[in-house]
Order: sequence, then C-alpha cells, then structure tokens
Amino acid sequence: MPIRHCIVHLIDKKPDGTPAVLHARDSELAESQAIENMLADLNESYNAKQGKAWGFFHAESGAHPFSGWLKEYFDGGKDFTAFSRVAVEHLQKLMEESNLSVGGHVLFAHYQQGMTDYLAIALLHHSEGVAVNDALDVTPSRHLDLGQLHLAARVNVSEWQNNKSSKQYISFIKGKNGKKVSEYFRDFIGCQEGVDGPGETRTLLKAFSDFVESEDLPEESAREKTKTLVDYASSQSKMGEPMGLEELSGLIDEERPRAFYEHIRNKDYGLSPEIPADKRTLNQFRRFTGRAEGLSISFEAHLLGDKIEYDEEAGTLIIKGLPTQLTDQLKRR
Repeated sequence: MPIRHCIVHLIDKKPDGTPAVLHARDSELAESQAIENMLADLNESYNAKQGKAWGFFHAESGAHPFSGWLKEYFDGGKDFTAFSRVAVEHLQKLMEESNLSVGGHVLFAHYQQGMTDYLAIALLHHSEGVAVNDALDVTPSRHLDLGQLHLAARVNVSEWQNNKSSKQYISFIKGKNGKKVSEYFRDFIGCQEGVDGPGETRTLLKAFSDFVESEDLPEESAREKTKTLVDYASSQSKMGEPMGLEELSGLIDEERPRAFYEHIRNKDYGLSPEIPADKRTLNQFRRFTGRAEGLSISFEAHLLGDKIEYDEEAGTLIIKGLPTQLTDQLKRR
C-alpha cells in the first residue's frame, strides 16, 4: 500500500464552546514504518466499522468547496500540504459552528492500493494507558486510539475521476443512531448519500433466496452457495471494497458463472453492478437447518419473525407463504 502523501494537523477544541485553535503542520510527514503501520491499522479499523454510508460529492460551491480543492490537488494546482491546509481550515470553521464537536488530530493520507488512488481523512483521538519501560518501571503511556474511530471518510479518487455516473465513490462513518455530531464532518467532505448499503444488501439477499428457490437446489448445494455469498461479502467488507455482482455470480456457480447475474437482471431487482456490503444485514443472513425422521427443514435466519414464527414452549414452527411447488403437491395429496 504505497503512501504517496500524509500529513497530520491538530484542531484544539473543547466541548465548552471556546473557539477552536488550529495547529497546522507546514510540511508533510516523511516516509516511515510507523506511518505505514498507523495507516494499515486505521484502514483495518475503518473497514470493520458498521454504520458506514456511501455517496458522492455535491456540486462544488461555497458551501461545499472540498471537491474543488481535491481536484486542484490532483490536477497539480496545489501541493498536498497546501490542499490539506485549506481543507483543515474549513473543517475548523465547521467545527466551531457545531456545538457537539470536539477537536483532535486530523489525518490526511493519499495512498494507493493496486492501481487505485484513495484519500483517507480521519479525526483521531488519544487514549491514556500504561507501559513498562526498559527499567521495568510502569509509566503512563499515551497512544492514538484507532479503535475508537467516529469521524472518518475515504474517497476512491480513481472512481471519482473515471466514472462520472458513480454514486458510491465516497464512504464515511455515519454515526450511531444518526447523531448530528457527524453531520458537520459529512458537510465538510461535501458528500451526499447515493447508495443505501443495508437496503441494497437486503435486496441482494432477497434475489439470492429467489434464485435458490427457482433453481430447486438440494439443501447441501443451497447451503454451500449461501456460505459462498456470505464469505465473499464478508471478505469484501473487510477490505473496504464493494461486492461485484458478476464476480459473485461466478463464485456461486462456477459451471454457470452468469446464472445468478442473469437472474438479477431478468427479474429487475434494481441493483447496482457493485454493492457495498452491510455487515449488520449479512450477519442476519444465516440458515437454520434440521433433519429428523423423514422431515427436513431449512430456512434463512432473516425469515424468523417474518414468514416463520417459532413457539419455544410448544416446540412448533408456523410457516407463512409456502412455496407454490409445495402447496401444489399438498393439494394433489
């Protein structure tokens, strides 16, 4: 993961309403193993975060100037330090206007993964701890707490530059319960939501369930394909990458690699070619399976409480919306 440029500024702001004070660095950070380790840990923490949203830039304006500064940097009109300086000054201004915000160290990092350029921006805070020094004394220790990441965003610069119709080249932490504390940071980036990650993931899972039902697959095959989908989605989420429908289709059925993809297109589910995997939605997509005395039952976990009701005391399942194939057999019986 080559790091092209990286810099950290400090905005000192207390939650008591006092003005924010900017301590700006005047040159970017030199390459070091420490910086590489920090960015790797930051990416790992960011990718694992639930509650992220995906979107795209507002049109450049006085209210949303960030995309213009970013374009100027990549066009060569500003160096990285100048770009980060004008951006952090804008963040300082928005932070002062937000009574809910506190300061911190503001990281700007331009790096590459493969052939793709990314820009990561994060507001970082410290945690107090203890350490044992060379003399075996226990001493106070202060370190960046990358696990507690609440305000951060990542721009897929290559997609922004090369795919004008994309509406998911920016990801950002949305904040728990939609708290307004994260809104000023989203406004700083100038981002509007373009893709509903949880909604698209739910639609994909619905399409997959329909596909499995239409193919009338044996239980073992259906379970394997479900595991393939969940493993692929989890892997992409861990890397911070979206799911590609064509790639997923090929993994689900290697002998007919376009079968699932064509099913999605023919049924017109309205899915984007690439979908950001929502981990919370994926975690609900598991199968309950059981066999006994000629009875075989298997269903996806997200159906429990909807189409399937479980009465623990009576030891019964109530199934609603039986498959047509099954009801036809029962009628003939």
